[in-house]
Amino acid sequence: MHPILEIFIKIFSVSAVRYFVIAGVPFFVFYKFLTNWFANNKIQKREADIKDFKREILHSMQTTAVLVVIGYLALYTPLKNHTLIYTDLNAYPSWWITASLVISLVIHDTYFYWMHRLLHHKKLFKLAHLVHHQSTNPSPWSSYSFHFIEAWTEGAVLFIIIFLIPVHPLTVMLFTVIGFMINVYGHLGYEIAPKQLRNSFLFEVLNTSVHHNLHHSKFKGNYGLYFRVWDRLMGTEHPDYVKEYDRIQQNRFGTNLQQAADQSEA
Repeated sequence: MHPILEIFIKIFSVSAVRYFVIAGVPFFVFYKFLTNWFANNKIQKREADIKDFKREILHSMQTTAVLVVIGYLALYTPLKNHTLIYTDLNAYPSWWITASLVISLVIHDTYFYWMHRLLHHKKLFKLAHLVHHQSTNPSPWSSYSFHFIEAWTEGAVLFIIIFLIPVHPLTVMLFTVIGFMINVYGHLGYEIAPKQLRNSFLFEVLNTSVHHNLHHSKFKGNYGLYFRVWDRLMGTEHPDYVKEYDRIQQNRFGTNLQQAADQSEA
């Protein structure tokens, strides 16, 4: 077997297992085993069809293959010599692993917001982004359900990161795993954010499952990935977001969280 093909198969196998574990565990917990237990957490009451799940998994495997190619180009070809990737853990302080991970997520969120808005342009939406929006009621399986073209635009952020900041391969691995976990949460179809989030500063900054679910059901607004920052700065956050979030949390906790917040400030 050709060495390149062997490396590709190994990385793809690991990435596919990661997809089925990180997306599959919450899927079976929320959609199969504990559906009644989490009934009040459900964002949309209608149910997705098994045909949707099969389509999403198929496209996700295609996306996984594309992301593996991007990872291979970044880490295993001469391109690496022109990037800021470093392999000696002692080359930078140990805290830089965490710091570079956080910076990578911030870069990704900025990249994703503007790339995502561009894909919603009428000339590009049907060409590349419609596949993802076939999941109007998203599930964990839809997290990587992209058109072939969009898969490349999604993964291209890695090239930006490795040319902008020094990153260790460990950071790259953590970035892909943590980023995917947050992505699965965004597509979960259930809100699991703690009650305390609503009245904290973090609610003003972080996205929730309701935030991205609203994008899937309304097809516009809420373009951010990890944070609300760009949507709020650019005026693209859906006007019903907070109301919808409060509705779900009231179903969960039996409390009007906005009213509680107003009373606490009085």
